[in-house]
Amino acid sequence: MVLRRLAVAGVALAATLQAAVPSLAPTAAAVSQSALPPHPAGAAISAPDRATHSGRATSVEGRAAARPRAAEAPDIDVAKVQAHLTELNAIATRNGGTRKSSGQGYRDSVAYAKAKLQAAGYTVTEQPCTSGCATGAGPNLIAEWPQGDATKVYMFGSHLDSVGAGPGINDNGSGSAALLETALTLAQQHPAMAARVRFGWWTDEEQGLNGSDFYVNSLSAAERSKIKAYYNFDMIASLNGGYFINHLTSAAAQPMKAYWDSLGLQPEENTEDAGRSDDYSFERAGIPTSGYAMGASARKTSAQAAKWGGTANRAYDSCYHQSCDTTDNINSTGLNRSVDGIAATLWKLAVADTTPANDFSLTAGPATGSVDPGASATSTVSTATTSGSAQTVALSASGAPAGVTVSFSPASVTSGGSSIMTLATTSGAAPGTYPLTVTGTGSVTHTTQYTLTIKGAGGCTAQQLLANGGFENGTTPWTGDTAAIGAHAGQSAHSGSRFAWLGGYGSSATDTLNQSVTVPAGCGKATLTYWLHIDTDETDRVAYDTFKVKVGSATLATLSNTAASSGYTQRTLDLTPYIGQRITLTFTATEDSSLQTSFVIDDATLQTG
Repeated sequence: MVLRRLAVAGVALAATLQAAVPSLAPTAAAVSQSALPPHPAGAAISAPDRATHSGRATSVEGRAAARPRAAEAPDIDVAKVQAHLTELNAIATRNGGTRKSSGQGYRDSVAYAKAKLQAAGYTVTEQPCTSGCATGAGPNLIAEWPQGDATKVYMFGSHLDSVGAGPGINDNGSGSAALLETALTLAQQHPAMAARVRFGWWTDEEQGLNGSDFYVNSLSAAERSKIKAYYNFDMIASLNGGYFINHLTSAAAQPMKAYWDSLGLQPEENTEDAGRSDDYSFERAGIPTSGYAMGASARKTSAQAAKWGGTANRAYDSCYHQSCDTTDNINSTGLNRSVDGIAATLWKLAVADTTPANDFSLTAGPATGSVDPGASATSTVSTATTSGSAQTVALSASGAPAGVTVSFSPASVTSGGSSIMTLATTSGAAPGTYPLTVTGTGSVTHTTQYTLTIKGAGGCTAQQLLANGGFENGTTPWTGDTAAIGAHAGQSAHSGSRFAWLGGYGSSATDTLNQSVTVPAGCGKATLTYWLHIDTDETDRVAYDTFKVKVGSATLATLSNTAASSGYTQRTLDLTPYIGQRITLTFTATEDSSLQTSFVIDDATLQTG
């Protein structure tokens, strides 16, 4: 925790904080039971607030059998947290007794945590602090569990650096080690996630919250808005500590307070730490914050000693910012209660009560491209797991005009990954603007749009664009109610033997047929022609049953039972406004509840010229 004076929310910190300097560093043997917090009321335990179960030490109040947790949070093994502290202490010993941000001890601390997080499956990033940090300061370490809703992030952080004078095992190896073991337990448990969890280990906190300031300032407004709350853990194992919570009465603090309340600890507001640790960087950005702390150089009051145990009028941590802040300076009971409260909070906020369906998002960036004929464009197609577990997503694209091929490298990704989409054009590709649909197919399917513009004025080659417009070659490429296509008894073709018979049921029904085509640029005219036979049992001159021709969402023509005749009639529509576009042509017949009307289509063409 940085030593400085700040004004927070208009209230000035009134005291200059000084570390109490003991004549001798405390040892584990010198810590009496009276220096440890008492058991909650009604807890029947013998010496010192721990029980041995299945070969490892756990706090009795943390065991799920004794006290249910929100969303079935696990009991974090405090012995494993202490093993991380032992390694951090050894790192400091190998590097001149310190893990200060500008030294090798800090960089080795980052490497230790990073290796474990990567092996556990986290997305891990080292973020260099390129402005505002001390010369030579090492990077922030960010780790995100790649599951859950990416638009809802809960962040848990602690500073990983120490002061130059000591190894910083309570300040702040305690918070860093607790978060590391919580992160590893989350990966091991692998629960279904309702939200994202992101962990941050900050550089250069002891020089003024510089690492966390840099991180928060590096976030866009959109990224900041995704962080629903930030939880900070700085000095959570003070030997003579108390139980303090940042912003105790806030909504963000409630899961943390509920856990400590369940242990009968009666936590208090963390006034000593206000504005002095990394939560302040997030608070200034408008992000809700909270966190645990057990105190630094301020002195425990008589009332606090009566409530929590320990020694009144003595600093919460007599080794604060000193060389004696080693593994001997750790209150294992407080550490255990803190790390279990961290897990309870994380599980409450981010773990799903029920297993969510696997789902992902799909985006293309950039979403547009413009090329000369014969050239290529590229876009990055990105995926993210939005709920459940990651899944394999196969990528494809539709809507490309003649002379354009679309490929993906790789052709499939695990959600959370990305692929490069290449759109290659030939020299003969017709100029124009073409909307393409990019599709990702996994256990669910999502699409995103990409618009390709092929430059040049281009020429016009007269051509007929509709495929199988006479319906003689099966149903491809028509989509919709393709059972309407065939050589049906009761109606006859305009030419050949097959046609499309829409309607004719004599009851409420709708039939549609669709085909997507690209109308190339460079032409002066595009004309849709089709032959339509309408017969009906309706006798009134009222439009009960209708036939519509649409391009996209635009209705270009509407006919009804009132236009019935004994044979086929040729119909023509001008599609010139759609030159240079990819369009979907739709024929739709809709009948009311009685008296049939049949709309029989044949020999449809879309001619350019």
